[in-house]
Amino acid sequence: MTTRKRYALVGAGARAGMYVQATMETYRDSCELAALCDLSQTRMDWYNAQIQAYGAAPLPTFKAGDFDKMIETVRPDVVIVTTMDATHHLYITRAMELGCDAITEKPMTTDETKARAIFDAIARTGKSLRVTFNYRYAPAFTRFRALMMEGVVGQPLNVDFSWMLDTHHGADYFRRWHREKHNSGGLMVHKATHHFDLVNWWIDSYPQDVFALGDLKFYGEANAEARGEHYSYQRYTGVPEAEDDPFALFLDRNEALKGLYLDAEAETGYLRDRNVFGAPVTIEDTMCVTARYRSGVLMSYNLIAYCPWEGLKVAITGTKGRIELDIIEAVEQAGSGDLTASKGPFKQARIRAFPMFQAPYEVDIPAARGGHGGGDPVMLAQIFSPNPPEDPYKRAASHIDGAASILLGISANHSMRTGQLIHVDDLLKLPEKV
Repeated sequence: MTTRKRYALVGAGARAGMYVQATMETYRDSCELAALCDLSQTRMDWYNAQIQAYGAAPLPTFKAGDFDKMIETVRPDVVIVTTMDATHHLYITRAMELGCDAITEKPMTTDETKARAIFDAIARTGKSLRVTFNYRYAPAFTRFRALMMEGVVGQPLNVDFSWMLDTHHGADYFRRWHREKHNSGGLMVHKATHHFDLVNWWIDSYPQDVFALGDLKFYGEANAEARGEHYSYQRYTGVPEAEDDPFALFLDRNEALKGLYLDAEAETGYLRDRNVFGAPVTIEDTMCVTARYRSGVLMSYNLIAYCPWEGLKVAITGTKGRIELDIIEAVEQAGSGDLTASKGPFKQARIRAFPMFQAPYEVDIPAARGGHGGGDPVMLAQIFSPNPPEDPYKRAASHIDGAASILLGISANHSMRTGQLIHVDDLLKLPEKV
């Protein structure tokens, strides 16, 4: 009989749902979710109601201040961290000190000091950390990785990458805690960590030098005022004047948003539906980055958070040719859809290869089902299955991978603030690639 691995989950917001479902339903024969920990009893009670719907008994719950007590009481093997980004390091390091391995949502953390604390805890305790970069597992991105491994472009020399967030998904970062940079590291860390990790993985190198520019150009109170827009409300739910606002989100019209956030407001004080054109907003919505990698590859990267459609355009050019990937994730109206669910399969995905001195050709992309372009179910199988399939693409991401992705974004933040080129090793030196 296979012994079930025991997990505890800290951070009972919307993102926790994927792990609750995986451990309580899909992989219940090999996994045991043993406890929940959060700032809010209301949120933990909401998840316990979902857990009972799976036919299981409600889990013991622990407030955030009782994290140590939870570990001592239920003795998990692994702690899953899905808290606010700026607190990831607290639970990762403490879990390790108490004898547990850890799995964390991206980004691993938000600045170099916290990243160094995680590295120190791993060295001190010998415990492991896995960072859940689900985009690595999406078939389109894995296929792009396969082309690089097959040498289609030869030695990579240049990466050109643009990511567009739309007025549905992109705007949501400006309603939530992410809009304040001390919580999230801004979109250069919270969101771009996905993109930087893909580049690091595709070209098999780490960033060396970074220069960036960024501004808040669309969202925020001052930008709205400059366009002649005036808003009397700081949030949307329960505000009649917001009914015709295309950016409005009404928490009382979605069961999960109501249960996890609106019903918990008296306990937490957290407003999940703040006006995207209110104050404060301290993150950027328009950013461009230039980076040099240790391998010599040069990258240009753009991120904007207010497009009419969401997706990406990326090209890698090398000594033997070029490959291009175009993806449309969504074309949606602002405020529509379920913001508690992971985005599903991509609406459109196309890969083209352009070998040097040969005819270009289209590259087939395997069909995908599930969140994040089909990446979520593949990643969950790798994490929770007792016998995961072989992974020739090396998609499992360690703390070093987690640090490599955020260090590019953290360096970009330093560069935007100082106007200087940032040497990544001055923040935290990563080991050499082997």
